[in-house]
Amino acid sequence: MVRIAELSGEVGSSVTRPVPGFGRVLMALLVGAGLSLGLGLSAVKAAGPAVPLDTFPTQKLTDRAALQNGAKLYMNYCLGCHGISQVRYSRLADLGLSQDQIKSSLILTESKLGDLIKTTMPLKESANWFGKAPPDLSLTARSRSSGEGSGADWIYTYMRGYYLDPSRPTGWNNTVYPAVGMPHVLWDLQGERTTEFKKVMSNGEEKLVFDRFVQTSPGKLSPSEYDNAVADLTAFLSWAAEPAAQTRKQIGVWVLLFLGIFFVFAWRLNAAYWRDIR
Repeated sequence: MVRIAELSGEVGSSVTRPVPGFGRVLMALLVGAGLSLGLGLSAVKAAGPAVPLDTFPTQKLTDRAALQNGAKLYMNYCLGCHGISQVRYSRLADLGLSQDQIKSSLILTESKLGDLIKTTMPLKESANWFGKAPPDLSLTARSRSSGEGSGADWIYTYMRGYYLDPSRPTGWNNTVYPAVGMPHVLWDLQGERTTEFKKVMSNGEEKLVFDRFVQTSPGKLSPSEYDNAVADLTAFLSWAAEPAAQTRKQIGVWVLLFLGIFFVFAWRLNAAYWRDIR
């Protein structure tokens, strides 16, 4: 708050210009933040997935056993093509693993404990094999967030959305990412499935939309066990996108409590400051 006084001739004569009240300033800030958030959500909503996203079980994010299993799945099934180069092997100790466990179970190459988790697949060759070099997945759990759901929801649904499609070069397609170039690397766990589509009317036109999956051959895991394994893998990728996320949220609670208490003091101080001026 600023008080503007203009001296005119006689000592002590002053003119004050009203300053917007604290409540009105706060309301303006909240309205501006709300508009910014709304515009941001409307912008990302346009780039949604092909099917509604399933809800990722967020309790996995604080389950160390799930995170450790997700790390094991990632190193065995995903690291051959996709790195998470924003994370070092040593950071996996945050999941409750010792250095010996990381070296013996999760470092499957000649990498050192302090190295970044990179794939050994050469980029040029992989671009020729798949049409595009497989992306680094360090921030996928954040970049895939949209108005339809979180990035974790996207990964969780994507890894459960594969089905056989003879028309595709790899023999696989995906309900979340149609015409996907990535083959189904977890097919031995999930088994083989096909899809059934149904006809619906949209804007006066008849279209085929996804209806349901049909299991044609079983995998090593039952459907519920596979969903649980994918949830573990998704939890690990969410952790890799921001390893300190849980700490940030815990600190955030205390910050909000402090701001709430500070707001009360600031509000009363503002009222006391302007009491004699107004």
